[in-house]
Amino acid sequence: MHTALVYVRSILFLGFALLSLPAMASQNTLLIIGDSLSAAYGVPSETAWVQLLRNRLQSNGLEGWAVVNASISGETTDGGARRLPELLEENDPEVVVIELGGNDGLRGFPPNVIESNLASMIEKVQGSGARAILVGMQIPPNYGQRYTEMFANIYPKLSDRYNTDLVPFFLDGIYNQDNLMQDDGIHPTEEAQVRLLDNVWPVIRPILQ
Repeated sequence: MHTALVYVRSILFLGFALLSLPAMASQNTLLIIGDSLSAAYGVPSETAWVQLLRNRLQSNGLEGWAVVNASISGETTDGGARRLPELLEENDPEVVVIELGGNDGLRGFPPNVIESNLASMIEKVQGSGARAILVGMQIPPNYGQRYTEMFANIYPKLSDRYNTDLVPFFLDGIYNQDNLMQDDGIHPTEEAQVRLLDNVWPVIRPILQ
């Protein structure tokens, strides 16, 4: 009789434990697909803006979100578009941050090609049921003012077309500050990482909450 009672109690305990597992294991995923600006180029990974984002999520009671950083230095919109389907399948994210285009612009790629690649990425994200956040970028007038304006206009145009959330300019308040840019004039310094986060946080936070 005693053995039977212990057995029943064990089964009940196991049942309660199993019932609690989904709540413990459930976690939403924020996927970031970007270039060197999000891949911690030239700065310690523990102080890069993506890690600072993880820390800020914790401190703001958003522990239920896991941040997956799929950024690669040198990445272009074409490369991102090619990698995206597998990343969506592997991570099943609820939110996808698309931080790409800077390398395309610096290399003088045709604006219509850049726009087409980013549009394809947004469509794939939305088609998967996830929400897309587009991170806007601007470039120096190396290829003339007309090209610079056409490039900058890609992001708000796509945001309007697909009704996506938009970070207007990722390097706002950073690109023209010598102490916030590395010697190459392209990549932000370690001191600038918190500003990068501050530029995306007003867009990301309401979505995650």
